[in-house]
Amino acid sequence: MLATDGSPTAALARERAVDLVRFTGAQLHVVHVALASPWTSPRPLGEQHRRRLLDDARPVLDAELAALREAGVDAIPHLRLGRPPHEVLRVQDETQADLVVIGSRGLNAFTRVLLGDDAETILRHAPCDVLVVRPPSKEK
Repeated sequence: MLATDGSPTAALARERAVDLVRFTGAQLHVVHVALASPWTSPRPLGEQHRRRLLDDARPVLDAELAALREAGVDAIPHLRLGRPPHEVLRVQDETQADLVVIGSRGLNAFTRVLLGDDAETILRHAPCDVLVVRPPSKEK
């Protein structure tokens, strides 16, 4: 399973997922989560607001599917609404994926304390292996 947010690091994770699918012949699920802001009211979202958030997020998932098709890989899409780590883990549970591939955004420590790190949360709570793909080091 590939979790994507459309970022450059997610594109690196896609490359690793494509390599794994080609090597193993495994089925690939790809999930993108429309973020329901943690800063909004705890009340449930209205259907119109929910639909708008999903509609705004759909192009990210569609672009990911197009990039996978271009690489010769078919994937089963999952578009979700909520907090990314929770929804990624929910899709993993539903699909019984053996591996979650996700990019690490490389958040600095201060930002990680404020917002949490999605990759770290998934890594800690996933019942399967997790491959966290990091950007290349700038130091050489």
